[in-house]
Amino acid sequence: MAEPMKIRTKMVDGAAQIFVLMIHPMETGQRKDPRSGQAYPAHYIQHVLATLNDKPVLDMQCGPAISKNPVFGFRVKGAKPGDKLVVAWEDNKGEKSRSEATIA
Repeated sequence: MAEPMKIRTKMVDGAAQIFVLMIHPMETGQRKDPRSGQAYPAHYIQHVLATLNDKPVLDMQCGPAISKNPVFGFRVKGAKPGDKLVVAWEDNKGEKSRSEATIA
């Protein structure tokens, strides 16, 4: 299993402001190893799903053009302090990660 994500939440103007740091190498498949000349295999997050109290609030498809260890930010209207947030991702190699947080 991949390293856990770091999730930060705070309430701003009645909405939850959420930032998620996802630890991932995010290889495009186009960079080459300087020693061998072989391309590093593609390895990137391709799907992110966030739920608030088991209801989807973000369903995102990603590609290889995202930086290593990306940080995603989004707002959720109608969230309340104490609500349960779950963020999960899956990459193109089938690896998965899932983390939970409570809205502060």
